[in-house]
Amino acid sequence: MKIAQLVLLVVMVMVAGGCAKHTAGIAASSSGDIRVDNSTFGREVSVGELKMSSSGDLLKAHALIQSRVATDLRLQYRFTWYDTQGLVIDGEGQSWQSLKLHGMQQMQVSSAAPNPSASRVEVYVRKAFSN
Repeated sequence: MKIAQLVLLVVMVMVAGGCAKHTAGIAASSSGDIRVDNSTFGREVSVGELKMSSSGDLLKAHALIQSRVATDLRLQYRFTWYDTQGLVIDGEGQSWQSLKLHGMQQMQVSSAAPNPSASRVEVYVRKAFSN
């Protein structure tokens, strides 16, 4: 019985470790902070400073995603908007967007705030994996 429990524990740790590699990426916030959750991915991709502009009564965010490698990269990115209290605005409404960068290519991505209560934004970039 103990061997079965040990094997189950080892399998669970391997699965959890495998999942973590597929979700870790780079986050950039409008406050100027950049967080790299996966150093290997951070050497392949960079996210330029996240800039904001106004479009009527809504904010708009722009970020530059850059490839640092000579090969093609399949990525996903998502913007998350926050109100003045730091609460997520319409968290379910912002889905992951696909992006393919060729070697050393850079591309600007953007998003408009879902409503006028938005005060800051964060963009998260991760490697896309097909199952």
